[in-house]
Amino acid sequence: MSYYAEIGLAREPFSASPDPGFFFRSYSHMQALTRLEIAIRLRRGLSLILGDVGTGKTTLARTLLANFPREDGFTFHMILDPSFDSEFQFLVHLCRLFGANPMSKSTLDCREAIQHYLFQRGVTEGKTTVLMIDEGQKLSLDLLENLRLLLNYETNEFKLIQVVIFSQMELLGRITRIHNFIDRVALKYIINPLDEQETGEMIQFRLRSAGLPEDQDALYVRGGARDPPLHAGLSAQDPALVSQCDGSLGDAREASGGHVAH
Repeated sequence: MSYYAEIGLAREPFSASPDPGFFFRSYSHMQALTRLEIAIRLRRGLSLILGDVGTGKTTLARTLLANFPREDGFTFHMILDPSFDSEFQFLVHLCRLFGANPMSKSTLDCREAIQHYLFQRGVTEGKTTVLMIDEGQKLSLDLLENLRLLLNYETNEFKLIQVVIFSQMELLGRITRIHNFIDRVALKYIINPLDEQETGEMIQFRLRSAGLPEDQDALYVRGGARDPPLHAGLSAQDPALVSQCDGSLGDAREASGGHVAH
């Protein structure tokens, strides 16, 4: 029997992995998700999702992908870590993602190959190309400038590439230093930390998703005090909250001899 099965759960409830099955639909997260879907479907161009560490940006990205499961008109590409050494390396990576074939290995040829690909997909085939970038705070000024140039590819009605950047707040100050970049932003949304009530609801949601029985309201030590108050202003991936919740699970297991108290 696994560790979590011993305390009445089918799987780990507080993993830092971005599993869409554990996506907690708080007001802030649902607003971000809904607005992103609208911006992508209307092909508005650049969307920025900002938030502190642990606010669930990566899980939001995976949930967004899961919301387009069978729609052939959308092609999603994901960059998990945009720490490229040069704009040429970045453009070569985009060519590989898109399946674009530059005539030679140069920045200009890569850019022309990407432009041809986007016009082929967006105009000739009527498809929507979406580039999602996680850890956007790692984008250099040169890479941001290249993204600005890609967003110049458009028809009279829509942008040929949809760019969604998930980033920590520090990116906001950087993009204001790039001429005409902020004007390209169709959507900017900041994910706020959960309040105390939402934090408790999120923990219960994750426990339920991990297999906690419906008739069990909370995990606590049998015959003892309940766990200490939960930290507000955190999210499911925040290390402090993960550590506290994991500690509570361990205490419950030890105190109950391997069975969670009801």
